[in-house]
Amino acid sequence: MSSSLSSTPRATTWAPQPLRSFLKGGRLVALVTLLAVAWSAIQVGLFRGDLINAGGWALVRQFFAAALRPELSPDFLLLTLEATLVTFAYAISGLALSLVIGFVGGLLSSEVWWLSRRPHRQSPTTTLGSPWLITRSALAVPRAIHEAIWGLFLVRILGLDPLVAILALGLPFGAITAKVFSEILDETPRDALHALLNGGAPPARAMLYGLLPRAFPNLTSYSFYRLECAIRSATVLGVIGAGGLGYQILLSLQSLRYQEMWTLMAALLVLSGLTDWLSAHIRHALGAPTRLDVNLGADCAAEAAVRARATSGSRALLGLLAAAVMLTPLALWYVRPDFGKLFAPRTMMLLGDMLRQMFPPDLSPANVATLFNLSAQTMAMSVFAIALASLFGILLAYPAAHPVRRARGAMLAYSAVRIFLLFCRAIPAPVWALLILFVMFPGPLPGALAIAVHNLGILGRLIAEAVENADKRPAYALQHAGASSAQAFLYGALPITLPQSLAYIFYRWEICMRETVIVGFVGAGGLGRLLTEQLSSFDYSGVTATLIALLILTFIVDLLSTAARRAIR
Repeated sequence: MSSSLSSTPRATTWAPQPLRSFLKGGRLVALVTLLAVAWSAIQVGLFRGDLINAGGWALVRQFFAAALRPELSPDFLLLTLEATLVTFAYAISGLALSLVIGFVGGLLSSEVWWLSRRPHRQSPTTTLGSPWLITRSALAVPRAIHEAIWGLFLVRILGLDPLVAILALGLPFGAITAKVFSEILDETPRDALHALLNGGAPPARAMLYGLLPRAFPNLTSYSFYRLECAIRSATVLGVIGAGGLGYQILLSLQSLRYQEMWTLMAALLVLSGLTDWLSAHIRHALGAPTRLDVNLGADCAAEAAVRARATSGSRALLGLLAAAVMLTPLALWYVRPDFGKLFAPRTMMLLGDMLRQMFPPDLSPANVATLFNLSAQTMAMSVFAIALASLFGILLAYPAAHPVRRARGAMLAYSAVRIFLLFCRAIPAPVWALLILFVMFPGPLPGALAIAVHNLGILGRLIAEAVENADKRPAYALQHAGASSAQAFLYGALPITLPQSLAYIFYRWEICMRETVIVGFVGAGGLGRLLTEQLSSFDYSGVTATLIALLILTFIVDLLSTAARRAIR
């Protein structure tokens, strides 16, 4: 009892400090966020009267009834296995390309790389034409365009070749990875780097021995997180006919063969679950606190490096990394992309023809007015989606965190919530949109709901990890002092994890903005629906104007998200 009482003052005085720090920098962020959510609810048509299509409930009942009798014929199981292997091979191949782009681009777009070459500078030069600014600007464009759009363009140039899926994943993922890698490198402690530079070591060697080993745990942890994302995106590419599980799910859904669809979704759940499990074990072996850290502290990378060096599973980790490297040639062998098409004369001719049709963009007054209205609708979809996903993600993250006490009830709730979150994130947003369109009329609201459900699974998992790694002592001290479970949660647990949770939420908002395009492909509103119509009618000048609007929106969301994360850091 004495130990419990002695810890109480520390809990009551220290536990609210993260919340006070958040409120100090985040009051304005909170007010703007509330106003934005209210505006987005109006824009997506939440308060419209004609939302529900009552005739679609019969299809919904048929869909869920089919879960009790999935298609298990040998031929279809073989087809499912082949589609699963294709999806996995696309994910591995695209990830390998993205890591090469991400490492080189992350190094060249990091501040520490250019500062190591000019130690007397306090920040890299931002003058027009500087290598640092050129690299950052060049990586911003492919990052802003969704992989499905890349796939649609590449299909028209390269045809239905596996190379399309690999490039469509590798190019935007490489730019995203480069951004995160540069942030990890910039946040890594630089004392060893400065010591080597002051000792006369060349900048490249100083980076290799002084910075990269300390950044390695977070770089590797994020790389395996990208594998999870690559599997989800490889499934999404099925919408454009790239093959794999996504393509088979779409065919089964369009033909109303729900038994086949449940079999395919079960395979997707198993693939996503195994990848999630592998990523978590590698993260623990590395000693990295989370699979994705978007608000790295000054000491986070150093502490992770110390834990990684001290871990007893380093040999197993090296074995897993070697196996991951060997999987790339096996994946390429399985899908057999034709790399010769990249330099074929016909490819160059088709690329030139497309570029000539795309420029100049259609900036007529009528088209600009349409783009402006749909841009507001698209922004509202992303805001409404992330608001819903974050609300339920925070609520479900705490039961999804591994319970300290293995009571039967707690373990059952933990398992049920984890499976639910896995189901939400494993099913692609376009498939969720098609399912929601069973019972809702087409428009931006079904698209926003589909993005919200998909991101709920991702946010719930990320925030649950933050809860698992948070300090439990303040909540325990409050409970020992007589506080109820709700009070211990509100004053002991929530304040500690809230800043990191909000950082995840604003990070995922950037992703939601990109995902508005793919739900538009299935008729769920926004600029994505307009882009689909323009591509089907070969209106490439209109496509360019729509892409410009999407780029502007993505850059705005990226800037607002980064500013918000810094405000709550």
